[in-house]
Parts: sequence; structure tokens; C-alpha cells
Amino acid sequence: MKVEQIYTGCIAHAAYYIENNGEAAIFDPLRDVLPYIKRAEKDNAKIKYVFETHFHADFVSGHLDLAKKTGATIVYGPTAKPGFEAVVAEDGQLFKVGNYTIKAIHTPGHTMESTTYMLIDEKGKEHGIITGDTLFIGDVGRPDLAQHVIADLTQEKLAAHLFDSLRNKIMPLSDDLIVYPNHGAGSACGKMMSKETTDTLGNQKKVNYALRPDMSKEEFIKTLLNGLTTPPGYFPKNVLMNIKGYESLDTVMERGYKPLNATEFELVANETKALILDSRKAADFAKGFIPNSINIGIDSNFAMWVGEMISDIKQEILLVTDEGKEEETIIRLSRVGYDNTIGFLKGGFNAWKEAGKEIETVNRISPEEFADQLKKEAPVVIDVRKKSEFDSEHLVGAVNIPLNQINDHLVEFPKDKAFILHCAGGYRSMIAASILKQRGWSNFVDVTGGFNEIKKLDVPKTAYVCPTTLL
Repeated sequence: MKVEQIYTGCIAHAAYYIENNGEAAIFDPLRDVLPYIKRAEKDNAKIKYVFETHFHADFVSGHLDLAKKTGATIVYGPTAKPGFEAVVAEDGQLFKVGNYTIKAIHTPGHTMESTTYMLIDEKGKEHGIITGDTLFIGDVGRPDLAQHVIADLTQEKLAAHLFDSLRNKIMPLSDDLIVYPNHGAGSACGKMMSKETTDTLGNQKKVNYALRPDMSKEEFIKTLLNGLTTPPGYFPKNVLMNIKGYESLDTVMERGYKPLNATEFELVANETKALILDSRKAADFAKGFIPNSINIGIDSNFAMWVGEMISDIKQEILLVTDEGKEEETIIRLSRVGYDNTIGFLKGGFNAWKEAGKEIETVNRISPEEFADQLKKEAPVVIDVRKKSEFDSEHLVGAVNIPLNQINDHLVEFPKDKAFILHCAGGYRSMIAASILKQRGWSNFVDVTGGFNEIKKLDVPKTAYVCPTTLL
């Protein structure tokens, strides 16, 4: 049986495409649906179904646009209450895609409507399961997201449901089934997902902590809830968009893809409350940027950090990008529900610079310069990595203010003395630097290459602490 995984690394997301006898189905599509349509056209196939494993939190699904453009039927699992036309499947209901059969298996736990889809080939052989966020490779879906939308669905209740779904619906299935999850490592929908994006169910029964056969329900709940971090603030907003519906991406693109020269850009920025979002690399941003702009580089986990750092999902946005990246940036914003881009700087930052407009810079030092300072004095060092990274290894005396908490801890950044900023590699610290610049700080420097480069240098070993237990 042919199953094509369409993986998008920046949000660690997997959609799936299957086709047989001129009919196709898409599972958990992203907002930008053209690649799926072209894929079906390549097979001369008609997309018959759009299957959704659940109402997603970490991205806005493309189900509505895909159904509108192709005539496909949207399918959810039992208990789903979408605000648009869709089939709400019964547990065990069968769907035909050519000579293939898709069986809906209700597996509540991550959310109450979460559903696994069994893939059965033309000979009736069970091939694999598309598990959504019920079962990952090495992990299972976190059960604490739905309570941010429906308060009664506590994480304890959902974890108990997930235990039952795994034991009664998933683990009895054949070991040779292939597991096709919705996410891989890097997603905030689980704690410890593998970098692998498929596996056999039999191997997962051996290595996945959540499938240990002798684990009691109480132990499962305790283990699953232990160490859960606060989910990104945009997650509940994406859930509601996926439930209620949203504007077509075509409308979003029409509104956002508006080239503005430097004078027009400045005028729009002054007349609106738009956020200026600069998606260039950290090194380029540091050399020069438009005052009050925020840097979130498109070449890393762009969508996730936009969702973490821009609290208002309806915020109007003006873009500064590398030339040719404008459309991609608007699309990637829309994947997490930021639909209000209102224009971009034509010609990129160089156009602003050539127009003689005001610019700002971020001072940066090399890891070697940083090491020299450590030997001569005890500078104030602020580490914006995650707490788990900081607990694993950090500079003695450094203060940890994780990037996603920076807006709640601005008072902890000194204004009366210089300080040094770093993260792991320089991406997150430049986001922090841009926010600090916007809020009036200029008494700091950023370390290029971050902690990954700092620790390679010949500095006193007492400059590091490496706990033997990772919390």
C-alpha cells in the first residue's frame, strides 16, 4: 500500500496522501493546500476525502480550503462538533478510497474527538495506522491542551481516556502495522518524540514508555503529566479556528502581499498599530534594522516562535524579509493563524537603508571575546534558553530567563549596568535582543554562536555546572 508522508520540518508536522484507482485522500493537511492538489493531479486522481485526526492546536489545518477547491468531504471522528459541513464518523465506520478502505477508530485522550485511521489495502490487509496526536514515535500526545478550550476536560480526565484508548484500541493491533503520527521531534504536542517519523507498532510496544504493558492507569497518568511545560499561548486560538472556520488563504494572501516602498512602509507603520516583523537571519538583523521591529528568523522554528512571542493572533503585521521570501513568510504566518499581514517592504531592508531612513543595530561579540571577559571580570550574563537546557549545563552565575517568558520578566533585565545575552546558537537571543531594543534597552551585547560555541573554548571548568540528573 502506498502512503506518502508530506513532512514540514519547521513545525514538525506530517500530513499524509494516499491514492488508489483515481481517488485520493489527505490526512491532516496544512493551510497551504496547493501542494496536495498538485500531488493528486500528478496521479490524475480526485481528492475524495480530507480526514482530520482531531482539532489541531499547533497549526491551522487546510481542511476548509481543500474541500472548497476540490469538492472533497471533510471527516472527523466521533464527538467532533465542527462549525462547518463535515462527516462526523462513528467508531469503526469504513470509508472507501478507490479499492483501499479507511477505518475510523475513536481514540480519545489527546482530545475527546481524537481518532486513529486504519489503512487497509485492496486485498483487505491492514497496513498501518494514522494516529494523529494519539501515538507518536517514542511518545504520546499531551492531554492538557483541551482544557484551555473546555475547562471541564482536565488533563487528568484526558490522560485516563488516553490510557484506555492505547490499551483497548491501539495495543491489541498487529505488531507489523506501520505507525504514521502527526508530528515528530520539535513539536510542542508531546514531551519526548523521536526524530524518526514512522515505525512499526511492534517496536513501539517495546520502546515507547507509554505502551509499557504492566503500567497501571495511575502510573500512566502521573508519568504523562510529569514535566509538561506550559503550551504556547496561540494553541487555544488555533483550536478555535479549526473548529469554527477561518478565512481562505487566498484572502489572506491578497491582503498581505502588498509591496510598499520605504516611504509607504513608514507611513503605514506610523498610521497603524502594525508590528514590524523582520524575518531575516540574526546576523543580518544585527547589522541593521528598522527601529521597533522584531526579529524572528524564517530559517528556524519561525511559526512556533511567532506564536510564542506575538500574543495577539489578530495583530496587524508589516514584513521585512529577504527578497523573494515575502510569499513564503505570509504563508508560514498563516499556518499558525496570523492572518493579518498588511504589506511588506519592497526591496527588503536595503531599500530602507538606501532611502536614508533611520536604522538601529545590535552589538555582538564573538565567543572568544566573551571568554576573555569571563576571565577578567564577572559580567551579568542572561541565558534565554529553556529551563531544561539551562538545568543541563550553564555558566555559573548566569541568570535564566527563557525567551518565551521574557515579556513577563522585563523588570529583571538591568538598565543601570551592561549585560551579556546568549542562547544556544544565536537565533533566540536575537529575538530577545530585538524585543529589548524595542522596549528601550541598549546596554547589552549578544554572543554570536551562543552557548554551543562558548563551551568549546578554553575557559575555567568552574564556569560550567553539569548536573548528573536532568530535570
